Amino acid sequence: MRTARMVFVDWLHGCIAAFQFLTRLPIPVQIEYNVQVFRRSVIFYPLAGLVIGGLLLLAGEGLRLIFPPMPAAVLLLALWVLLTGGLHLDGLMDTADGILSHRPREQMLEIMKDSRVGAMGVIVCVLVLLLKFALLFSMLGSEQSGDWKASSVLLMIVPIWSRWFMVVAIFGWPYARSESGLGSLFRGVTGGYVAWSTIAGLVASFAITFLGYGRLTEALPCPSLWVIIGGFAVVTYLLGCLIALYISRKLGGLTGDTYGALNELLEVLLLLGITALF
Repeated sequence: MRTARMVFVDWLHGCIAAFQFLTRLPIPVQIEYNVQVFRRSVIFYPLAGLVIGGLLLLAGEGLRLIFPPMPAAVLLLALWVLLTGGLHLDGLMDTADGILSHRPREQMLEIMKDSRVGAMGVIVCVLVLLLKFALLFSMLGSEQSGDWKASSVLLMIVPIWSRWFMVVAIFGWPYARSESGLGSLFRGVTGGYVAWSTIAGLVASFAITFLGYGRLTEALPCPSLWVIIGGFAVVTYLLGCLIALYISRKLGGLTGDTYGALNELLEVLLLLGITALF
């Protein structure tokens, strides 16, 4: 019979797995990776996004005080990439190489498995990074200090919901490959995991907006916490579904690479939305 302590340890391992898989933060804990651990880990994806967002906020505050907006934006973007080890960018490049090859489905999947990066992968990666840089530069270079304070709070929320949608995509679309791959480890993710991941995302977002409400009111007229949180959730879901549907029609489902591509594309689209507000 499983004790409460054993259950707690199982879920703790899931949390550790989420951070070790999605970030490059030094977590000196060895755990046994198996299908159950990977499935449990998806619940904590929004929390990994919360930590990434928090570190970006702190770094942005410091860089903005020391450097002009342009070098500050470059360094902040570099930190963003380093925090994830380029994991999602790698998936974006592989996905771009496959889908933009305009080959039959099976050939697309084979191209995505190739460890070599093609021209389309490089082009898409550069464009996404350039757009992220431009958006961060716009936020950091805002003439109104209140605009930066408000947008920095929203910046923290972006990694939460982009990683939440990865969980939605894992559950909502079939796995495209017939053989096993990294993405196949998540095949057993059920609606219950998505529900708990949603709760984690809502709680994390509420904590950020509640603590940063003073910053938000400097640029937004009496913003409602739940309107902000609900807006992020709905926009992320709608945009994510459109992208996932397009990719799924091309590949007959999704793969581990496409989960990373979804994260990168959603991050940049959400940043676009934030900059449009200020």
